[in-house]
Amino acid sequence: MHKKLGNLIVQLQKKVGPKEVAVPYTDVVSYLGYAAQGNEDEVKEGKKFYYIYVWIPAVAPELGVRMMSPVGSTKIKNAIEAQSYLDNKDSKDYFDTYITLEKSSIVKKEEISEDAALKAEWTTLAKNDDSSEMPENGGGKMYNSLLRYESEASNPLKALSAGLYRVGFTTYKKGEVNGTFLAEVAAPVKLPGVGVAKTIPALLEQINK
Repeated sequence: MHKKLGNLIVQLQKKVGPKEVAVPYTDVVSYLGYAAQGNEDEVKEGKKFYYIYVWIPAVAPELGVRMMSPVGSTKIKNAIEAQSYLDNKDSKDYFDTYITLEKSSIVKKEEISEDAALKAEWTTLAKNDDSSEMPENGGGKMYNSLLRYESEASNPLKALSAGLYRVGFTTYKKGEVNGTFLAEVAAPVKLPGVGVAKTIPALLEQINK
């Protein structure tokens, strides 16, 4: 039996009465997409990388990111559905997910543009290949990804301050990235105004509504 996709859990143990327990993140944004070979955003370290852009409007103590492929019959409430996903949601294709969380030098919403994103400095905060906390992929392997990153408030480059971030994804092994995917970005505090989109224009449309 395949593991079901449960709540994304915070990394730190929280004290509830006499016990310390793991609790779900309180703010989760879900994105359903489809990655096709030849549509990569960048070739980096010999891998074809795709990006999902994320606007974080306020300081966060921690962020969690996870990705699974394929989406299959998984039902996600209030998910952002890319047109590419709607056009290919019945696809059986999937890929071995490998994800990164990156922070840009862009800290204000008005500074965001396609050109600015290309010229920005990007710092990799965390990465993950395989997670035993995630459901199996289409081949029955534990190859889906999950990462949690705690803010380093003393280091401006590593602090989770307001700004433009991106989730990079590719496949760890050689091969093409091809298939449906679910990506989720979450925080243990409410962050009104978070935006998640595959392109900068789509992100701007979301956060400027």
